Amino acid sequence: MSEQFRTASPGYATGQLARALAAAVSAGTEADRERARRKLRRWEDVVGGMADGSLTVGSRTPVADTPAWVTLEVAHGGFATGRYLAEVALSEDETARVTSLPEDVPGRTERERLNLWYLGDAGQAELLDALRRGHYRVEVPEDAALPVVAVLLDLGFAEQALDLVAELRPLMHRLRLTPRFDPVTRPSDSAVRVTSVKDVAAALRAVRVPAQIATMRDTLTVWDPLYDRLVALWCRTVDGELPYLENGTVRGGWPCRTWPADWPKARAEWLADFTGTCRTHTPSGRQTNPKNNFAILRRALESCPEGSATLTGREVGWIRRALASTVARRGAPDTEQREAWRTAQAAAVAAPTNAALAGVLARRLDRYPADGGLPSLEVATAAVSDTETTAGIPGGTPMPDHLVRKAARSLEAPADELVGLGVITSGETLAVVLPQVTSRLLSAAIEDPVVARLHEQTYTAFRRRRGLLLLNLEHQVRFTELPWVDALAPCRSPEPDHAAAAYRALRQTTMLAFTAFPHALLPNPLVSELRTLAKQAKLELPLVEEVAADIFMGTFTTKWRDAGVVASRLLAGALYARYYDLPADWPDTRKTILRWGKRTAADFTALCRERAGTSGGSVAANGMLLEQSQILTTHNLAVLVDGLDLAEELRERAPRLAEQTFGWIQRRLAQRASHRHAALIQLKNAAYAWRQAVFLLSFCEPAVQFAHAEKLTEQVRGTVLEPVADGLLHVLQGGRFTTTGTARDGAGVRFLGWTEGTNPLLPRVE
Repeated sequence: MSEQFRTASPGYATGQLARALAAAVSAGTEADRERARRKLRRWEDVVGGMADGSLTVGSRTPVADTPAWVTLEVAHGGFATGRYLAEVALSEDETARVTSLPEDVPGRTERERLNLWYLGDAGQAELLDALRRGHYRVEVPEDAALPVVAVLLDLGFAEQALDLVAELRPLMHRLRLTPRFDPVTRPSDSAVRVTSVKDVAAALRAVRVPAQIATMRDTLTVWDPLYDRLVALWCRTVDGELPYLENGTVRGGWPCRTWPADWPKARAEWLADFTGTCRTHTPSGRQTNPKNNFAILRRALESCPEGSATLTGREVGWIRRALASTVARRGAPDTEQREAWRTAQAAAVAAPTNAALAGVLARRLDRYPADGGLPSLEVATAAVSDTETTAGIPGGTPMPDHLVRKAARSLEAPADELVGLGVITSGETLAVVLPQVTSRLLSAAIEDPVVARLHEQTYTAFRRRRGLLLLNLEHQVRFTELPWVDALAPCRSPEPDHAAAAYRALRQTTMLAFTAFPHALLPNPLVSELRTLAKQAKLELPLVEEVAADIFMGTFTTKWRDAGVVASRLLAGALYARYYDLPADWPDTRKTILRWGKRTAADFTALCRERAGTSGGSVAANGMLLEQSQILTTHNLAVLVDGLDLAEELRERAPRLAEQTFGWIQRRLAQRASHRHAALIQLKNAAYAWRQAVFLLSFCEPAVQFAHAEKLTEQVRGTVLEPVADGLLHVLQGGRFTTTGTARDGAGVRFLGWTEGTNPLLPRVE
């Protein structure tokens, strides 16, 4: 059947552009303004490209005349901006190299001349030397292109090298196709890290003293001493006892009654110091508010260069009250009370700022390879040493926990250890580090260590590519679609035996995700890595992605049906199957339809529509269909438990994990949402977590299931979750839900996150 190819609507991009513009206007610090300007530029590129037709958002090749393998700049939501990440200005080293090139090196641009030079004998020799020493960094996948040409020629695969050059040639004038050279070899081992030492050090150096704290320090160290001098000046003009407050009434002597001989000089010095201070420190409201004592006394000082003749009686009264107020609060000048108060203030601001300590920690990190990680957290947890001591940072000052946590992001350790330390805090972060493991397994199929190391860095860089928004059932660019990766095929062992290692890594990662984040769906980047590991382990697992409701194409490919079959078989008769009414069996003959060139599961799609009671179309209706697809497939839980033989291991941990997940749901729904959209997301995530809790509970003994359900029922009594808990207990007692998701006796409901009407479980909005 003929299908109409859809593209993304520009409405979302236009809205993002408006928000970016507002953020750029309201940004506070220069760093904030720069970030806002970069974001604004990206969305301007997106909107402009969609308007002039140079961008086709929704396609896997969204930029006109650009092959799919080019790494694109991608804005939030998967919108390509039209820019190439490998199209960068020459570095200083590259500029020096181009300057030294012979005049006969061809090329329309300096980048093209440099790329073509690296195809010559001298350039090839330089690349091979860097590859053999490991003195290079692949930051974007294209950095590996010409090094692959070099190793192919060196190994005698001239045909593959020439084919690769032909593929790259049209973009050599724009793209950097060589790596960044580095004198330090990058290590390769079993440890992973969330980010590099360089990135953490940069984040530490970006720590700033908050504006409120900076203002307070200015007040205590600059403006308050100036105010003390101002008060002392006026106190010298008082005849008799200093003014004081008694039940709100000013008592004591009057100012402007006596004028010491040096008073005019002292007055002039104070005014000069005040003017100079205003040039170096921005006055706050305490200094500028006309009703503030500081401003009252300063204005009066400016008005009487030689006496009080220019002051009215009312103004003298204001001076008297200002002096009485400050004496009452802080004591008179040069008294023990006022000195004690100032000493306490000085102690408060003497403590090192977080920004200063962050600088100390950043300098410690500078001792380690920029692209590497920390071997131990002791680097970050150690107190300030004698050699690190400065005037503002005394020796022995402990490093704040939040700065240690920043540094821990570059700690190199096994993934489970990083989870335990709180460095990996979500499935998304786990997906960030997993390519470091996967890349080593993939590269193990290459016997040549030089090529294997290049392949490993290329894969890690590839996994940093941001995914595109895709419609029409298109898929993201795969690693093997990179021409230089495909060209390395002759370097791979025909039958590498790394399946066992991949299987172990897959099991460990899956259980880590299950146990560390039992409430969360496996995010798409993590699913992608698990799929890669499964392929290396020679397993055919129908792993499915989470699909956004606003870009859902109204159908599912056949792997969704395959996953549903696994779920029904694994969970037959279990709590999950009864709670969600899973089909007991699936017909042996699949009903499929070819749509957008992909084989789709018509019977699975029809079942989702029947269960959801809608054919989709609106975002809410699409969400209802997608939720049913996740219910039927358990969104990869059943496939992984079944395919990796995790049932027994999961049974040991399921009671604790189910309890944790129920607790997370209660906390989540107890939070007040700031607006309706946030409340809808909150409810959706809670419903997804509930589904995972029911799955986990299905691996518990019946007594444990009842205990959890009864405990939950008591905990949520009187909350929006009460009918949900009643519904769970209803199913455990042998009951079933009606087609509308309610208990037959009306005592409970099935928890779903999507509906076309108002969901009674929707959290309150502030």
